[in-house]
Amino acid sequence: MRLTTLTAAAALALVSISTSLSGQRPDDQINPRSMALLQQGEAARAAGQLDRAAGLIETALVVDPRNRQAFNVLAEIARARGLPGQSIRLYREALALEPTDLRALRGQGEALVAKGAMVKAQENLAKIRKLCGNDCTDATALAAAISKGPPATATAQQSVTPAQAPAATPAKP
Repeated sequence: MRLTTLTAAAALALVSISTSLSGQRPDDQINPRSMALLQQGEAARAAGQLDRAAGLIETALVVDPRNRQAFNVLAEIARARGLPGQSIRLYREALALEPTDLRALRGQGEALVAKGAMVKAQENLAKIRKLCGNDCTDATALAAAISKGPPATATAQQSVTPAQAPAATPAKP
């Protein structure tokens, strides 16, 4: 009786594992419809139609959420719109799919610089250098962005602390 129960449990576990593994697709098998939408979105971005491009690429991600290139392009659009926080989140999604994606590591590092998060940008640079060395273009570009530093608005926002902020004057009764 015990042996039958253990055998049945093992068989059920084996079937569950094999079913879940067969349902997953490798990164290189992205849905062709998603890739077509991505190409349309990139064309719209090149034409300066950022809203249309973002809509097409978001649709590409709905069609196939494993489309890492779509996350990268959408993150680049967010950076072009001046939204480094959203860009960082989108690059994180791409890196969750492929942790060694140099394009995502570089883009996220540059967005981190724009937010003034220099330590985290340095961490991304170290990852890139570990993957491709000092001579690759991604490492060179991120190193240049780090040496240039964050924009003045990012450093100004970090330098004002709540204690330094002007206090609100209480309303007189």
